[in-house]
Amino acid sequence: MQLSEINHFDPPTAGHRFNLAAHVLGESTARFLDRNALQIVRLTGAERWSYQRLSDTVAATATGLLERGLVPGDRVLLRLGNTVDFPVAFLGAIHAGLVPVVTSSLLTQSEITPMAARIQPKLIIAADGIALPTEPFPVLPLAEFVKMTMKPRAEAHLGDPNRPAYIIFTSGTTGSPMAVVHAHRAILARQMMHQGWEDLGAGDRLMHAGAFNWTYTLGTGLMDPWTVGATALIPDHGITPDQLPLLLGRFDATIFAAAPGVYRQILRNRINPLPRLRHGLSAGEKLSDDIRAAWTAATGTPIYEALGMSEVSTFISGSRMRPAPVGTAGFAQPGRRIAALGPDCTPVPRGEPGQLAVDRRDPGLMIEYLDAPEATAARFQGDWFLTGDLVSIGEDGAVVYLGRNDDQINAGGFRVSPVEIENAMQKFPQITDAAACEIEVKPGVTVIALFYTAATDLDQDQLAAHATQHLARYKQPRVYHRLDALPRTANAKLNRRLLKDFKPK
Repeated sequence: MQLSEINHFDPPTAGHRFNLAAHVLGESTARFLDRNALQIVRLTGAERWSYQRLSDTVAATATGLLERGLVPGDRVLLRLGNTVDFPVAFLGAIHAGLVPVVTSSLLTQSEITPMAARIQPKLIIAADGIALPTEPFPVLPLAEFVKMTMKPRAEAHLGDPNRPAYIIFTSGTTGSPMAVVHAHRAILARQMMHQGWEDLGAGDRLMHAGAFNWTYTLGTGLMDPWTVGATALIPDHGITPDQLPLLLGRFDATIFAAAPGVYRQILRNRINPLPRLRHGLSAGEKLSDDIRAAWTAATGTPIYEALGMSEVSTFISGSRMRPAPVGTAGFAQPGRRIAALGPDCTPVPRGEPGQLAVDRRDPGLMIEYLDAPEATAARFQGDWFLTGDLVSIGEDGAVVYLGRNDDQINAGGFRVSPVEIENAMQKFPQITDAAACEIEVKPGVTVIALFYTAATDLDQDQLAAHATQHLARYKQPRVYHRLDALPRTANAKLNRRLLKDFKPK
């Protein structure tokens, strides 16, 4: 049967008292008080945070939030940009037993308003210039939030490891963003990534090219290094991809993490030797073979790729100890139990396609989709959590990714429903029908395209301006094309798959 045969990582029992933030900073702070936990790196130097400073700031933030009258379990919506305030607010809220809600700073008011209405936050922590919901929830400006970091430390709020710790949003197939509720225990699942993907230890200096407020950065770039006592290196706002190799060398990075698009941009220029770098990490979207080969040729180091989703983070990957065979996504990380399932939710034979599923006891799995019991129940079937990805698992356990069994778009590491894009663009007055999908514009490079029907070709600049008003940048189409009619099935359902072979001129 097509089932990974590995020892399962058992989560803590419900009676165990636990806090995610205390776990991330507790042992590392005790062992490495003066070691750099974080360096915000610039061409002219770096801003340094020791483990002691980081721990004190997080615990002080918890005090400030509780003094505002918030109580454990309350939700705090984070509307913060690419600054260190984001992880401090995130961990500070969790330290206090609150539930931070992570959202992209790129979201427009039209997008964040319904999301906030679903969350009903008791507080919004907001930086200037970032869109807020129209409903008047209490707002804490960033300048006032920063003052909290000078308060006395609060004790970590300990409790059931299965209780909610934080919420992130992912797009559902209906076009309505889903609020994914994660438990405090989720941090324990990341231990399986340290060995099965990152090869991360206390002596490492891991540079992540993403923004502070991206969940890929938050996990791989910050919380993972801090959990083991390593140093996190984050390029300051404004650093461009062509400058990253200089910073990798100057700050002795041993591991580099980025999305495939960043690797592609770096490789446009010559890369100086990086003697301390051991390997790169890639996640968020598929890494093409040509980028992987070009990086190895330029730096002499491999890239290890990981496959995951918002509901469970990464759980399949290649690593130094077990590189992914050519043409595969890698293996289930040590401690994970996965399967390829048929329509009856039982494992199919090795080598045959099936839906990728994760053991429902995996500590990294979400608790639920908030206020969406039917959508939650549809994911959890018997002993399994259904991912919606199609794979086959070989005799050696290597996983071959075959695509999605729905039409979701991977936009720069974010999963986006095409329905969400279509609903926004159909508000344009002259559009009578619309379909969004990914198209390949050159080998290994895809963009979002919008196919629409209208009486005549519409002005591209006006369409782009409409998209800017209603959609975050990563959701905005890059190609617009008018059709006389959209392709549909015999049952009159939209057939996006016929559009994916479109080649723009």
